[in-house]
Amino acid sequence: MFDAEQVSLAEDVLARCRAGGLRLVTAESCTGGLIGGCLTAIAGSSDVFDRGYVTYSNTAKTAMLAVPADLLRRLGAVSEPVAIAMAEGALAASGADLAVAVTGISGPGGGSAARPVGLVHFAASRRAAASLHERHVFAGDRHAVRMQTVTAVLRLLSRVSAEAADPACTLGRRSGIGAYSCAARRSNALTIRCTASLNSRPISFCNVFERNSKSM
Repeated sequence: MFDAEQVSLAEDVLARCRAGGLRLVTAESCTGGLIGGCLTAIAGSSDVFDRGYVTYSNTAKTAMLAVPADLLRRLGAVSEPVAIAMAEGALAASGADLAVAVTGISGPGGGSAARPVGLVHFAASRRAAASLHERHVFAGDRHAVRMQTVTAVLRLLSRVSAEAADPACTLGRRSGIGAYSCAARRSNALTIRCTASLNSRPISFCNVFERNSKSM
């Protein structure tokens, strides 16, 4: 079901989390559990993978992850603030150390000019650190969008888990009460946006760099 790159990335994520003593939780909407499925396809993943939330409906996002209903009404489920709220909610509900969340439009319907089919928002959160956000627009049919999302999330997790154990990297480090520093090294990520947040409310924002996801 998962290709060789996805399996390799999942193994890398688990190894990095294991080395750093990190427990992992996922919060998925458009992928419907595929990210958790890929991670738990690896033998021995139970010492890292804590749990996975599949919150396909807005009601589930609010009930399971404490995503504010007003946020969903105002901005829609496929948005940066909702992705961040999902990740932070999963972190709070699980007691894990690292959370990743995805929300997007897999198609074939449901897209618009502002939010096309293939648009996916990602967020990663870890304790005492800023939440990170990525925005991707993937090409292809429903299956292709979902599988590209799995690959991109695993790349994000690999980077974040490595940075969590790297004292020289300041990405997402808390720099004071209610504030965060934000610095990043270039990687193969398509679009990286670092959002410092407190209780799911953005307090600072920076674009690090962008690259067209269709070039991959």
